[in-house]
Amino acid sequence: MMKQSGIYTKLSLYFFFFFFAYAACYSFFAIWLGEKIHLTGTQTGIIFSLNAAFTMAFQPLYGYISDRIGFKKYLLYFISFLVLFSGPFYIYVYGPLLKLNFWAGALLGGFYLGLSFLAGCAAIESYIEKVGRKYSFEFGRARMWGSIGSATAAFFAGQAFNINPNINFWMASVSAIVLVLIILFTRVEMSGVEVEHAESVTFKDVFHLFTLKDFWFFMLYMLGATCVYTVYDQQFPIYYSSLFPTNALGNQIFGYLNSFQVFLEAGMMFAAPFIVNKIGAKKGLVLAGIIMTLRMVGSGLVHDPYSISVIKLIHSFEYATMLVSIFKYLADHFDTRLSSVLYLVGFQFATQIGTTFLSPFVGNMYDHFGFRPTYLFMGGIVFVFTIFATFTLKNKKSSTVEVKTIAKKTA
Repeated sequence: MMKQSGIYTKLSLYFFFFFFAYAACYSFFAIWLGEKIHLTGTQTGIIFSLNAAFTMAFQPLYGYISDRIGFKKYLLYFISFLVLFSGPFYIYVYGPLLKLNFWAGALLGGFYLGLSFLAGCAAIESYIEKVGRKYSFEFGRARMWGSIGSATAAFFAGQAFNINPNINFWMASVSAIVLVLIILFTRVEMSGVEVEHAESVTFKDVFHLFTLKDFWFFMLYMLGATCVYTVYDQQFPIYYSSLFPTNALGNQIFGYLNSFQVFLEAGMMFAAPFIVNKIGAKKGLVLAGIIMTLRMVGSGLVHDPYSISVIKLIHSFEYATMLVSIFKYLADHFDTRLSSVLYLVGFQFATQIGTTFLSPFVGNMYDHFGFRPTYLFMGGIVFVFTIFATFTLKNKKSSTVEVKTIAKKTA
């Protein structure tokens, strides 16, 4: 283990400004598509499905590259430069193209958003988690600053959206300038052994993961639980704003609520490592699934803005526990040389597979049955997969999982 030497502070700031940009562009994305671009619920579902499909294509690539280059900062530079162009892209390309030709706009938007924010987010989280293990700081306490960045953006996003949505997109581009500067002044050392470990990663190692039943069990839980909460969150802002006398008031209140929720999430990111270390990674994953189920079922049962606001805030406890548990579970049971592949394929890729197919279906359910029955349906899916995880995920760190290391190769 190495001393932090300011690495924690710099990478925490990177998290803050990346997620500030992400939230500025994405917290009102569904509302932007509905109110400004005038898409139907089904069309919005198609947008999210294509975003997920492109994200799914890029995540394994990001994971493999990240593990091969180790602690080198190439991916962070690449993603930061993509985010830099988010303002011009949304304003001058994406929005106008969606109005002119829906499918052309949806495909181009899916490519850009998948490569920049959606797959890029997971690549950044995986990179900083690896650095955290090297420099002895908890990932959750760095990721906490990402949540604070999201909350800060969400606080202003509702008001800015009502004035002009383009303000949010320009805020994202300005944040990306700061991201580039942070990377320039961040130095992560890489020893000869670490270089050797990174360069030893091959496609054969990646394919070997898919021969492990424990990896499949983990992926199935991610497919059945986390992808559903992703789909649940996609059009939730539309439902929430509909509970108020005017959409503008609903948008503004949602911005405040989302900001408060993400501030709570930041606090939970700090506390989650204590909780997960105490109860274990598997129980942390199951606990998050239970909270997720209650949140979705509750959303289908209540119908006033006060109750639904309380349910929205529960997400902060669920998400932080889930994210920290995922990293600890993967580190406990699989080869840490493949940590980025494990996270981007085992968690993020599996989630996007489900999201790709579920988003249009759920969008259609919103149009035909309404939000509340659809939320009850999604809550039932998560409950089933949470029970499944209780019996299939591994409890403790085990030496029975096949791990390929440099030591074994050179012994």
